Amino acid sequence: MITWGVSANEHDASLAVIAGEEILFASHSERFSRKKNDSHLNEPLLEAARAFGEPHRIVWYEKPFPKRLRKAYAGQPGVFRRDGARYLKDLGVHAPVHYVGHHKAHAAAGFYTSPFDEAAVLVVDAIGEWDTVSLWEARGSELKLRWSQRYPHSLGLLYSAFTQRIGFKPNEEEYIVMGASAYGSPDYISQIDEDLIANRTPPDFKLRLNVHKGIKWWRPQIDDTMGIAASIQAVTEEYMVGMARWAAETTGMKQLVLGGGVALNCVANSKIALDGAFDDFWIFPNPGDAGSSIGAVAALERRRLNWVHPYLGYDIQRPLDHEGVCEALVAGEVVALANGRAEFGPRALGNRSLLADPRGPETKDRVNRIKKREMFRPFAPVIMAEHAHDYFEMPIPSSPYMQFVAPVKRTDLFPAISHVDGTARVQTVTAEQNPAFYRLLERFFQATGCPMLLNTSLNIKGEPLVNSWDDALRFSELHGVKLF
Repeated sequence: MITWGVSANEHDASLAVIAGEEILFASHSERFSRKKNDSHLNEPLLEAARAFGEPHRIVWYEKPFPKRLRKAYAGQPGVFRRDGARYLKDLGVHAPVHYVGHHKAHAAAGFYTSPFDEAAVLVVDAIGEWDTVSLWEARGSELKLRWSQRYPHSLGLLYSAFTQRIGFKPNEEEYIVMGASAYGSPDYISQIDEDLIANRTPPDFKLRLNVHKGIKWWRPQIDDTMGIAASIQAVTEEYMVGMARWAAETTGMKQLVLGGGVALNCVANSKIALDGAFDDFWIFPNPGDAGSSIGAVAALERRRLNWVHPYLGYDIQRPLDHEGVCEALVAGEVVALANGRAEFGPRALGNRSLLADPRGPETKDRVNRIKKREMFRPFAPVIMAEHAHDYFEMPIPSSPYMQFVAPVKRTDLFPAISHVDGTARVQTVTAEQNPAFYRLLERFFQATGCPMLLNTSLNIKGEPLVNSWDDALRFSELHGVKLF
């Protein structure tokens, strides 16, 4: 039976194709439409999914009726937006449609792809239908809701509101706020509490007012972008660490699964890991709403999925010239790598990547100029897994999906991947996870003695990751980057 999971009609739409326990395909809609965070499915994406067979049924990532009620309560637009069945019918997709809860889809995406037989599952996002934080107890095939926080009390919404407050795009550029926080001092926590937060002692998170429409009005006399970023980041870290402790005490579990958009906050994730409330962790590589296309199917079927890797999207079938890439990198060039199946998730993990030598003193600025990003923003290192602990103080044994940060042991030797606070968002790679990418790292190590590269997404700011070879050629021609 072919089952499609769909997350669409709000933001960052995606579609997954699943047969039994096998994930055959999963991709963001934006990769095909070339519209950043595209909220709608499109014909090229549907065509790519149909290559694996017509769907026998479809699972939608949230429940329409409670979603409409919450929108009506909040005074939001879109109360009468088409539900999943009507939306898909208009696109020419006619299979029966099932619906699962938004937070349950997040929880299922995490647990049913994890290596655990049992775990505490903590979901933190902006909002589902009504839930904003939820704790689940997972054993075997069962997911049991233990506790939830309801709208409008939402840490995710507050973080997005502050994203907008300091000049970035909410629901898209929260990661920039996280990066900016390292440049500031968290001097405004008391003001945030006084004006906006009634309680943030876990598990409760209570706001003094609904921040859903933004807080551009908040404390206009404070003109300290980095300090505000540091303050909301500190609030987030404290609450998330406290929630993890509470989850451990409440469930008695030793394994934690994190889900929801806030699980993309890799600095907070690292604080949770270092706190020691849990022995082991799993964060689905696409924990936000787009990942719920997989999670919706898992939630309905209540069974484990065969998670192997995140390379589930469009396939560029070309031989990879390892020698040519290595020669260009050794010569100090920035290179574009577009090969194999595209990553499902927000991180470029070697198949749609921009690569450079992490040791050059000018490399960071050069790559930021290519990508048209803010110059303060850091880049991630990708390293052969067996060498990671020689170069970084890892909070966990491995980090294959760039979900944690680690102090860099020699920031002076690797300035291109060292953030201002001396940390880096590390990606570890083994030969089993991505053989072609590992071989490239191995070849670069043999040539230079350096087992890592700078790895960032193959796009410029405001554009989706490169998807097809034609996309990659366009990028190469526009930005003067050698393509492999």
